[in-house]
Amino acid sequence: MDNNNRILIIEDEDKIARFLELELSHEGYEVVKSYNGRDGLEKALSERYALMILDVMLPELNGFEVLRRLRKVSDMPVIMLTARDTVMDKVAGLDGGADDYMTKPFAIEELLARIRLALKKKNNNISVNTGNILSCRGLTMDIQRYEVTYNTDKIELTHREFEMLRVLLENKNIVISREKLLEKVCGYDYLGETNIIDVYVRYLRSKLDDIYKVKWIQTVRGVGYVIRDDE
Repeated sequence: MDNNNRILIIEDEDKIARFLELELSHEGYEVVKSYNGRDGLEKALSERYALMILDVMLPELNGFEVLRRLRKVSDMPVIMLTARDTVMDKVAGLDGGADDYMTKPFAIEELLARIRLALKKKNNNISVNTGNILSCRGLTMDIQRYEVTYNTDKIELTHREFEMLRVLLENKNIVISREKLLEKVCGYDYLGETNIIDVYVRYLRSKLDDIYKVKWIQTVRGVGYVIRDDE
């Protein structure tokens, strides 16, 4: 059995689950289905899969909770596929560790492309780590220990906040566009609402700039964001 070709679908709408099964099987994937969050999580933890397609509104355990529990023990790629389409829902999914977030209704060709991209990233095991310690004006990031500090204060960040700050610090003094931040932080070419990046920046500023009165993250109007050595 080729574990690199198995996809777990956790979706409570039978018609959608069956449609996905037929399309993915036609593409050569082996498909396992589950119709509720608890059963799906048990399947994910008891067997090996290449990727999970996960709905949010599920019986017994919702998709966000399934993802939270999964991420404690597994880095299996997860694509959330849901009718929940607000920016905050997407932030919650990506912050929770989802590799991608698609909303219903969806085009199967786009989903297949995103599956291929997620599996390619996993197989290539891409790493952009340019060193364990990154710093700027008293702000220090230890990538290996997954810690951010300002002087002696430890700063608690979510996964996506940490990844965004890392990209900005790794590219210090270089302006990074919203599109490039989406690609770097979320691990895929995000289609549509780049304002999700503005949400993450606002969260970061509330934990860094606003508290310590240091303007680390600067906006370059019409382009993107940058962290500079000087204000």
